[in-house]
Amino acid sequence: MEKTILQITKIRHSRDARRVEQRLAKVPGVTCVSAASPGALRVEWDEKRTDRPSIMMAVRNAGLRVADATDESKPQENKADGIPPNLQFLGDRTELYFAITSGLFWVGGLVFSYITGVPDYVSTVLYIIAGVIGGFFTVIMAGGDLLRGKFEIDFLMLFAAVGAAFLGRWGEGALLLFLFSLGHALEHYAMKKARKSIAALSDLAPPTAFVKRGGATVEVPIEELNVGDTIVVKPNSTIAADGVVISGSSAVNQAPITGESMPVDKRADERWETQENIDKLLSEHRVYAGTINGAGALEIKVMRKAADSTLARLITLVREAETQKSPTQHLADKFEKYYVPIVLVFVVLLMGAFLVIEEAFAESFYRAMSVLIAASPCALAISTPSAVLAGIARAARQGVLIKGGRPLEDLGKVNAIAFDKTGTLTEGRPKLTDVIPFGDTTREELLKAAIAVETLSDHPLAAAIVTGGQAELSEVAILPAENLTALVGRGVRATIGGKPVHIGNRLLFEELTGADVPQEIDRRMSELEAGGHTAMIIHHGEKYLGIVAVMDVARKEVVATLAALKAMGIKRMVMLTGDNQQVADAIAKEIGITDPLGSLLPEDKVAAIDRLRAELGSVAMVGDGVNDAPAMAKSTVGIAMGAAGSDVALETADVALMADALDTLPFAIGLSRKARQIIKQNLVISLGMVAFLVPMTLFGVVAIGPAVVGHEGSTVLVVLNALRLLRYEN
Repeated sequence: MEKTILQITKIRHSRDARRVEQRLAKVPGVTCVSAASPGALRVEWDEKRTDRPSIMMAVRNAGLRVADATDESKPQENKADGIPPNLQFLGDRTELYFAITSGLFWVGGLVFSYITGVPDYVSTVLYIIAGVIGGFFTVIMAGGDLLRGKFEIDFLMLFAAVGAAFLGRWGEGALLLFLFSLGHALEHYAMKKARKSIAALSDLAPPTAFVKRGGATVEVPIEELNVGDTIVVKPNSTIAADGVVISGSSAVNQAPITGESMPVDKRADERWETQENIDKLLSEHRVYAGTINGAGALEIKVMRKAADSTLARLITLVREAETQKSPTQHLADKFEKYYVPIVLVFVVLLMGAFLVIEEAFAESFYRAMSVLIAASPCALAISTPSAVLAGIARAARQGVLIKGGRPLEDLGKVNAIAFDKTGTLTEGRPKLTDVIPFGDTTREELLKAAIAVETLSDHPLAAAIVTGGQAELSEVAILPAENLTALVGRGVRATIGGKPVHIGNRLLFEELTGADVPQEIDRRMSELEAGGHTAMIIHHGEKYLGIVAVMDVARKEVVATLAALKAMGIKRMVMLTGDNQQVADAIAKEIGITDPLGSLLPEDKVAAIDRLRAELGSVAMVGDGVNDAPAMAKSTVGIAMGAAGSDVALETADVALMADALDTLPFAIGLSRKARQIIKQNLVISLGMVAFLVPMTLFGVVAIGPAVVGHEGSTVLVVLNALRLLRYEN
């Protein structure tokens, strides 16, 4: 299976999206089509039955223009769908201007109808002009639908307006077309506002970069940058590519990508040449396209081409997210599928009411047209997509990628969150926390032995001991160790000055000495282990030197984040870790975790998620998107943290927190809850208006004019209500 995400310029309404889906779904080999107003299109196809050029040809034949296609199959504009470009002579607000002009003529006709002495035909002519102008684009859209054998809402509204005119009610017919076109123009304008919030991502990266080539610095388009190029970033300018800092230091504003409120200090990494995988680089050495350099000049080695940068992938995934329908939207689509034919049958029956009751055909026809307008599901069709679009756009601005309507809705339902420990709740980089000499050993002797041996090891705990010890003994000469040997499950052995040095756990020294470790050492180790530390005994020759302890410390934002989640009503916060239960309990107590689960293998984490879902229903899993992928897949919503620059995290998660911090998790959950609330409000507004207007028009209480006002008013109202998400603050 293959897929592509295209940006289409002519999908302006939910009805346009449905037309596109119906047409492209008939193309041989296409397995899935999802379109979203105002312009995202996702097409999936079986590569054994068709290919990309054929898909692009089908898109062109459907009358669509791809805004950012770069290949030879780039479709050309034509007039089959949407508003033809030659009719947009007043810009993208042409329909709005037509609607306003229609309204002015309608008001003119209404005024003249009340002036004594003015012939009736004056008002009639003004109403006809208002109807022609207001219905201009409706006729175009309805005509395109009829050519494809479809009866969309545009045709039904046009039919109702013509029917009103046929009965001599020119003013009501003109009012219908005026308000229908005005409603669509305002809907398009409002949705475009939401789309601009997402489109702004495309403008983050600069168009050019200064690159060192042939002994000189030249300015080139970012598309021409190659992996390995060195670019020069001046102070207070935008970084043009993903890469690693090789010269200089500066504070970089990463808010456009990660949503972090404070600039992040960046410095050169002298070891960058040995890094085989850019994902292994520490965040202080990495930079991303679209972020803003501070006061210092930087030289950056390009590690990703422009098309593969974090920003480019983020834009692609956000566009794809626009096309992913939520459960509520799928439900609304199914409802519409059966609802519309039922309405049409009901309207036809109403037209024949004069055969059953004593009234003229004109009265029956007029009532049927009023009910048709009242029952049209325009507001229902746009109620959920508008909220999903606005929610995804707001999240992207905050450095949170929500991959579509389903995770946007599901995240707001979770009442339990499971966290991976290492790298999620903790920094993932152990630190030297305790140095405890034993007997007459000095602190310096203990550290010198530990540094000498652990310098030879590549274990993460060894690196923590070396880094912490060297920071304390920076001016002290250290005798090197030799002949390092790993003792599986127990520790390591090396020699210093011809004497053996052992570093490890109790089991190692019980085997080495044939006796229990000294009581004082055992007691201090137990205290450290109870506090979540990993403690190691150091023994040189025939002498116990003491204990060193390291710990993967909690992230600085974790306590506040977990407290915020608790205040939001998250009932259970579970920590999943491979560390022993004693360590898990200690860390949980320190940071506020309710359910620490230790000694877990990867398959145990999956089983834990299954149990939580069975017990609590909706559970989110937060991890790094790599080792935690199976557990994230089992959860209701998988959330990857630190996704900026990580292809795996971006691909595997339902929700990606771009920053390497948990700060934005409460925001994401709060936004999801607000989106769910607004979607429910929109459904009440849209269905409530139909439930109110249908009986009112059926019994003649409400005429066509008020029915149109209610119908179009509810459509605009649900869109404006959805746009409130763009201003959401946690």
